[in-house]
Amino acid sequence: MARFLGLDASTQSLSGLIIDMDTGTVCANHSVVFGERLPRFHSPKGCLVHEDPRVKHSDPLMWVEALELLLGDLVKAGVDLGSVRGVSGAGQQHGSVYLARSFDTVGAWSTDRPLRDQVQPLLSRRTSPIWMDSASSAECAEIARAVGGDERVVAITGSRAIERFTGPQIRKFYKDSPADWARTCEIHLVSSFMASLLVAATAPVDLGDGAGMNLLDLGTGTWSRDLLDATAPGLGQKLRAPVPSTTRVGVIADYFVKKYGFTPHTPVIAFTGDNPSSLVGMGATRPGIAVISLGTSDTVFAAMAAPRTDPRGYGHVFGNPAGGFMALACFANGSLAREEIAHRFGLDWNAFADAILTRTRPGNAGNLLLPYFVPEITPRLPAPVVRWFGSATFVDGHDPFAAARAVVETQALSLRLHSRWIGEDMDPILVTGGASKNPGILRILADVFQARIVPLQVSNSSALGGALRAAQAVGGTAWEELARRFSAPADHLAEKPDPATRAVYEQAGRELERRLNEILV
Repeated sequence: MARFLGLDASTQSLSGLIIDMDTGTVCANHSVVFGERLPRFHSPKGCLVHEDPRVKHSDPLMWVEALELLLGDLVKAGVDLGSVRGVSGAGQQHGSVYLARSFDTVGAWSTDRPLRDQVQPLLSRRTSPIWMDSASSAECAEIARAVGGDERVVAITGSRAIERFTGPQIRKFYKDSPADWARTCEIHLVSSFMASLLVAATAPVDLGDGAGMNLLDLGTGTWSRDLLDATAPGLGQKLRAPVPSTTRVGVIADYFVKKYGFTPHTPVIAFTGDNPSSLVGMGATRPGIAVISLGTSDTVFAAMAAPRTDPRGYGHVFGNPAGGFMALACFANGSLAREEIAHRFGLDWNAFADAILTRTRPGNAGNLLLPYFVPEITPRLPAPVVRWFGSATFVDGHDPFAAARAVVETQALSLRLHSRWIGEDMDPILVTGGASKNPGILRILADVFQARIVPLQVSNSSALGGALRAAQAVGGTAWEELARRFSAPADHLAEKPDPATRAVYEQAGRELERRLNEILV
């Protein structure tokens, strides 16, 4: 029996998924939601409440305790973890954990004490800044200035210095807490922290997740000396050399063998970031297949034949766990904006779809909405911007059907505009996330991109990506075969583009770009 476990330490939960290679099925899929199962950490949405809304930290011990709960849940559900032949997984990108003592000093975890009690003395920093943290603007500017500007940072790392990225967060810690910085000997991402727990030793950061730190030189696959020096003194001694995503970082620690029934010497494969892991879980590891995730925020990502960077500085380049690189652009106003319009006009999701499918026409009669109800990442807007352009009825807010189409059309056009730099064909485009079930949204995406839009049937794509990466690294199964067996899209639900709408959306795209340029000046 060949089974592989994938884990995903996301913002609000820890998930575990097991695939069975003999049957081609997912045979277990469990999650621990932090706010529900671990209320004592006071993190109902996965992070601690702070008086400064820019500060978003989590307690790393919450992730440790969640790991024990999850494995316990699997055993209680009758899952034989002894049948697992390999483990890998992912963590929310950019979050970081700081140690005063290396995992390599542990030797072995003791089964006589909870794991969290053994990890706590290792920490030099009690909390971990995560991807939602935006308190490091000054540090971003300092890093960029030290190496010659934003363009230089992009050329080295694939991204501008970004507040939510790890490098600027590290610099802020060094500046704000010099004594704690001095006693820090080892820094982890969430992904390498979770892998280190499993092997009771220091697991290195993989190239996929390391590319989201503003520290990795994409050209060499090593930490950039210039950026290390610009970020904090001695940083290079606190980071292990990054490794390919297929690297075996150790074997499952005896603690987990004795307590949860894993087989001794089960290999653990390097953990990666949640976005690279989702690329694998969605079967999009080769160029020519793009993925659009329609969630709280929207993202578009795709494998790249060769690394390119976004000349506007909005997009990012990460490592592709299957080899090479992937591109990603993130849009903060995803479902937040769609839900705001639905709420304002009293539309449920059936009415929202009907507004697009039967009540309005492509191009929306020239009505356009800039729907940035919260500060936007792509394009970079530090404050909300909501502007209505078009007919008097539309601008005055009396046309709910046009408003529904406007928010979706603008988002689709922005997705297309801000993903052109990737330079890869996007057909088909796989879609996932809650909004991917709305036929009106799929219709607009197909016409705007002039591509086939195919909903995905995958759930927990990041955890699935971890299981598939373990299967590939340990069992040697080809990526294409893994995608065929576990990540097949719902082709029968595909939306095909209407060629007659091409010219309409080319004109609408030019108008959107003009309006954005006006507010970005």
